[in-house]
Amino acid sequence: QVVIISCGVTVNLAEGERKALYEKCEEYLRRLRDAGVRARADTRDNYSPGWKFNHWELKGVPVRVELGPRDVRNCEFVAVRRDSGEKLVRKEEQAVDFIKELLENIQSSLYAKASTDLHSHMVVADSMAELQKAIDQGKVAQVPFCLEMDCEDEIKKITARDADVEPGAPSMGAKSLCIPFNPLKKMDDASKPPCVGCNKPAKAYTLFGRSY
Repeated sequence: QVVIISCGVTVNLAEGERKALYEKCEEYLRRLRDAGVRARADTRDNYSPGWKFNHWELKGVPVRVELGPRDVRNCEFVAVRRDSGEKLVRKEEQAVDFIKELLENIQSSLYAKASTDLHSHMVVADSMAELQKAIDQGKVAQVPFCLEMDCEDEIKKITARDADVEPGAPSMGAKSLCIPFNPLKKMDDASKPPCVGCNKPAKAYTLFGRSY
């Protein structure tokens, strides 16, 4: 969840300051772990801070704590959010509470963004033509479906593209993903709509999307 990275370690840095910096990194590490935060310290001096920033960002660590000699002297630290790149400076005594709150905030922010993206790309399609259009636009569609495997196989064939999206990456047809608990459009029990694949009475609005 958190990586602590030592910064500002140069050949001109006094040995006492170097030792104090590494000890402070270990102190932050201990405090965070004691609070239940999964953390580790990267104090390797054979890699530049920039290399270590990139290394841990590629690994997906959501929060980076930067500590340098000046931060140690000022009893401060810099926290960097991976999702936005925002840098936040806080006092040392705030570290545990602030970072735990920051992790919760990042989780909520990522969930909200993912939920918004999903719902903005989800539509209702009541015909094969509407399903094909939605799929070709990179969306997922809730369609009336009979829930039969043979029909789904036919839908896959019809919605498969003839051409590759990218060289060497063929685009597959649409397949069923799930039956939503709260579909965008309710099924009318008195007059069930026809399945988009076979025109038999549909049993549920089912989410379809394309696999790549």
